[in-house]
Amino acid sequence: MKTENPAEDIQHAHGRRIGALALGAIGIVFGDIGTSPLYAMKETLGTHGMTPHPTAVLGVLSLIFWSLIMVVSLKYVTFVMRADNKGEGGIMALMALAQRSVSGSPRARWVLAAIGIFGASLFYGDGVITPAISVLSAVEGLEVAAPQLDTYVLPICLVIIIILFAVQRHGTNFVGKAFAPVMVVWFLVLAGLGLRQLVAHPQVLVALNPWYAVTFFLEHGKQAFIALGGVVLALTGAEALYADMGHFGKKPIRLAWFTFVLPALLINYFGQGALLLHDQAAIENPFYKMVPEDWLYPMVALATMSAIIASQAVISGAFSMTREAMSLGYSPRMAVVHTSHEMSGQIFVPWVNRMLLVLVFLAVIGFRSSNNLGAAYGIAVTGTMTMTTLLALVVARRRWHWHWSAVITVGVIFLIVDVAFFGANALKIAHGGWFPLVLGVVIFTMMTTWRRGRELVVREIKQSGLALEPFVANIADHPPLIVPGTAVFLTANQNSVPHAMLHNLKHNKVLHERNVLLTVEMLETPVADYEERMEVIEYGNGFYGLQLRYGFAEDPNIPLSLSRASSLGLDFDMMDTTFFLSRETIVADARRPGMALWRDKLFAFLARNAMPATAFFQIPGNRLIELGAQVEI
Repeated sequence: MKTENPAEDIQHAHGRRIGALALGAIGIVFGDIGTSPLYAMKETLGTHGMTPHPTAVLGVLSLIFWSLIMVVSLKYVTFVMRADNKGEGGIMALMALAQRSVSGSPRARWVLAAIGIFGASLFYGDGVITPAISVLSAVEGLEVAAPQLDTYVLPICLVIIIILFAVQRHGTNFVGKAFAPVMVVWFLVLAGLGLRQLVAHPQVLVALNPWYAVTFFLEHGKQAFIALGGVVLALTGAEALYADMGHFGKKPIRLAWFTFVLPALLINYFGQGALLLHDQAAIENPFYKMVPEDWLYPMVALATMSAIIASQAVISGAFSMTREAMSLGYSPRMAVVHTSHEMSGQIFVPWVNRMLLVLVFLAVIGFRSSNNLGAAYGIAVTGTMTMTTLLALVVARRRWHWHWSAVITVGVIFLIVDVAFFGANALKIAHGGWFPLVLGVVIFTMMTTWRRGRELVVREIKQSGLALEPFVANIADHPPLIVPGTAVFLTANQNSVPHAMLHNLKHNKVLHERNVLLTVEMLETPVADYEERMEVIEYGNGFYGLQLRYGFAEDPNIPLSLSRASSLGLDFDMMDTTFFLSRETIVADARRPGMALWRDKLFAFLARNAMPATAFFQIPGNRLIELGAQVEI
């Protein structure tokens, strides 16, 4: 509706857009944390020898309330989301931002890289456990509605998981549009179920007082500390708030969290607590025990759809993190399929999708119930939370220029909470927590091996290359046969002659009339600024250097970039341009310094199975000549 005041119209339009994005965030971002009421109270109070007597119920409720306030509201939504890397979030983007803030210290950059990569590796472990526990918890409602159907829970879960991963190729946008209204209904139902119990037993609201959490620890000691491993289940998905910031923005996520999602969650948790104060036997499954009997089957269906959406958020986060890892040089190149013409962030990575499907399948079959998976859950997500805190503190000090006193105060508060949660979940390592840890260690090893291996390959190429300037001068004095057209040589070093050029000159005895040495650099920002995207150097005698720069959230398209080089005086006719590339064959050599032999062999295996650089850079195959080169590391 337009008014006579244009400024007011713009303000209304902006407000409507923020509201629409907040609604979209409810459907995509908050699925994981929104389904935690299915299992958080049951896992915390129904295991580890706990009994749901009033002091325990009120203590756990107080812990859940203050954890949601401290970890999600204050740490992530208020503090960490300030650390946006040109609008992008997630631990990989945060790592790149922190590294830029200490660009003058290679050792500090290495330490920050190790922290970020370890946190990202644990996130993949979370990506396996979350779909498994969410879907299992939802379908286990059948055991409450009809105990004789308990044998069907596992097969139904496996079918749902297959369908979940099968639809990933259609993209987040497809899944989001199909199920976003479901999440709105889900949160409204959460609030409705909780409010029904709160009206009947309002005394449970005394748990808002943090003293009940303190009393819980004083009375239960070690058992209360173990219970923290269950409380952390209420925080699942907190990392997704930050990771999905680039898709929705800070304001919409904050608006949705504080005005809709957080109130609904708190009302439901306190409703479960009210039910347990009245009926301790409800600890068998306090969420479904709140549901009227006639509504159990529809509730199972609604919970299952919500669990699918919760899993979708984590899976799409794994896709985005993989693309960032590839661009930053921590992962082998893989095929990336764009599922939206409007949003570049909506992608599908087939290899990651297949691996997650296999691992989730194994987790469901191996653990068989949400209670067992609850023991495996927590160690990965709390590890990632701790790494995020450390990186954000570096950004606060080095980029925001916070005083040391402020950094230490905030750091101590958040790290005490993070370490307490991590320690409580570490006690569950022998009971299933080893599973995501092993996954994280394997992925961390692969990512660091790939990064180090690429550094060694580049070092070997640079050491064995000829200096460019003497070579160009020699070509001018003793010119070979010159053929028309442009030759583009992909190289990692602008100061040396590319191996492909030497091989071409040695075997074919010709050079093109124009030779361009092309270097591609991936920046530590999500999107490269216009003025830094391209740089041209003229070496003379028909030789040019061209440096292309891309952000880690961009897809490098070399032909498209070359078509825009005319603004710098370098025109390209694709029909008259030939690309030359050296395809390295990696040979592991134990006598050379660098990595252990087994890591050399692992890197060689990853390199053989990586997507070719030509496909990754979208170079047309009919304009390409590849020449082999053996590199020993």
